[in-house]
Amino acid sequence: QVQLVESGGGLVQPGGFLRLSCAASGSIFSSYDMKWYRQAPGKQRDWVATITTGGNSFYAGSVKGRFTISRDNANNTVYLQMNSLKPEDTAVYYCYAITRRGNYWGQGTQVTVSS
Repeated sequence: QVQLVESGGGLVQPGGFLRLSCAASGSIFSSYDMKWYRQAPGKQRDWVATITTGGNSFYAGSVKGRFTISRDNANNTVYLQMNSLKPEDTAVYYCYAITRRGNYWGQGTQVTVSS
C-alpha cells in the first residue's frame, strides 16, 4: 500500500502562483511514475502532468508553459509548480502513483483562483 498526501493548495489571485507537494510512503519511490490530475466542480477528473522514473515530464496543453512537475526521490516527494494561474485552474488537485504493486490516489488539495 502506498499512501500519498498532497499539500500546498489554497486561494490565489489570477496571475499568482502556488506549489503543490505530494509526499509518498514507500522505500522505492524512485520506481514510481507520478502524475497530477485535477477535478473541477461538476467535471471529470483530468490529467495535468506526468513525471517518469527517468525524470521525463509531460503536460496537458492547458497547462504547458505555466506548470512544472518535478520530483525529489530522496524525500519521496513530487511537486507541481503552478505559475500564471487562471480562474479555470480552480479544482481539486490529486497526485497519482503508478507502482509495480498497483496505482494509488492521494486525497486531493483544493486550489481556488479568484480575485
